[in-house]
Amino acid sequence: MDERLADVMRPVLWCEPDEPVRAVAARIGTAGESCALVRDDGGLGIVTDHDFRQRVATGEIGVDAPVKDLTSAPVLTIPADAPQSTALSRMVEHGVHHLVVTDAEGQPAGVIRAVDLARPEVRDPLRIRSAIEAATTVEALAAAAAGLPDTLRALRGHGVPAARVGLVHAAIVDALLRRALALTDAPGLATVRRSWILLGSVARREPLPCSDLDTALLWEDIAPDPAEAVREHAGRVLAVLSRCGLRPCPNGANADNPLFSRSQSAWHAATRAWAHDPTREGALLLSAMVTDSRPVTELELGHHLTDAMRSHTRTSQFLRALLDEALAWRPARGVVRDFVVPWRGDHRGQLDLKRSGLAPVVALGRWIAIVTADASGTTPDRLRRGAEAGLLTADERDTLVVGFDSVYTLLLDRELDAIRDGRPATTFVRPRELGSLAQRHLRETFRAVDAVQTKVDNAWLRRLSPHTR
Repeated sequence: MDERLADVMRPVLWCEPDEPVRAVAARIGTAGESCALVRDDGGLGIVTDHDFRQRVATGEIGVDAPVKDLTSAPVLTIPADAPQSTALSRMVEHGVHHLVVTDAEGQPAGVIRAVDLARPEVRDPLRIRSAIEAATTVEALAAAAAGLPDTLRALRGHGVPAARVGLVHAAIVDALLRRALALTDAPGLATVRRSWILLGSVARREPLPCSDLDTALLWEDIAPDPAEAVREHAGRVLAVLSRCGLRPCPNGANADNPLFSRSQSAWHAATRAWAHDPTREGALLLSAMVTDSRPVTELELGHHLTDAMRSHTRTSQFLRALLDEALAWRPARGVVRDFVVPWRGDHRGQLDLKRSGLAPVVALGRWIAIVTADASGTTPDRLRRGAEAGLLTADERDTLVVGFDSVYTLLLDRELDAIRDGRPATTFVRPRELGSLAQRHLRETFRAVDAVQTKVDNAWLRRLSPHTR
């Protein structure tokens, strides 16, 4: 699946912005292509066979109109040296079937189409994405979402890296949320700007197949405050998403909870209070959750949430407190035994891979996101920025990225196997179930992550100083 795009891309077919639609359609058909690129003063645009079917065949655009009236801009691009799995996740994320492939100078070098990647692992997620967009009822939306687990399993079965599977999963969740909003009536809220915000692993685009859906809401400051109506509507949207197989957070991180649904000024006041007194109950936990946030609707408005966090967290006192919180997540490695596991309770003798393997790395990535004032991307993205900013060494970055990927892959595959077998998915495992090679690899990963945590703990102030001046 990860062959380079340069090996399968199609040549670019160019047309002039003032060419008639009928002429461009004829040239596309003669060339055996499905799209053409248009360059004018507004930049680069694209016209596809879908545009001809949806807008010309229906009479919306006349056949003698200039093709510039039909083009979409800006186009979505991808570097020629990117793997095909990256193209797949980008297509699913944006719900498109064409990407413009660019050369080393950023100029169009070709076009990649979904049909060029015509394998089941490409067709299935795009089919789900299209079904979501076409759903006109909640029942149809739930039916579209029902194919998600099988699609994720097919992706892994065809060799798509776990990280790419997570990206596809998150893109489909985004699409389900947008469509659920479109299908849910919101009486009296038509003029209220609201931003739906994802939290946690889905926000970082690294969910596991059975991850809960954590959400928040931010709305513009207006009088009277529409909090009650907004939260009531949020509850109905979450009910729709639940029917689609997305389980709202059982611990309350949901958009209908007053703790996670506030006006813009109320969010600003809350983040300021958390940063002013990180010792207050819940301050560090809520700060961490807000750091892992990504708006899905009304993006500009939603970014006020992370902007508020950045504006109040530049003190070394707060950052030290947050680092302490991050370093509290330690890998479950023992001095005498390879792994530390509980010997009482429901999970006696079992290792929590999420808590002991993923959480320590995710927490450091979150701390880096606050220090660098950039919470975008996945945990590995944050770790790489941490190395660029001098918060990690190159070796520490590589250790954490490899550790995260190995544990995430292990967890994702175990959850997909559980879904296939009809078993409850769990992040707990008995070490002996993993086999000697996997145990040794996990043991080495835990030790390496623990060593990085100790180094960051000892050197944090020197590494942090350029960022707090």
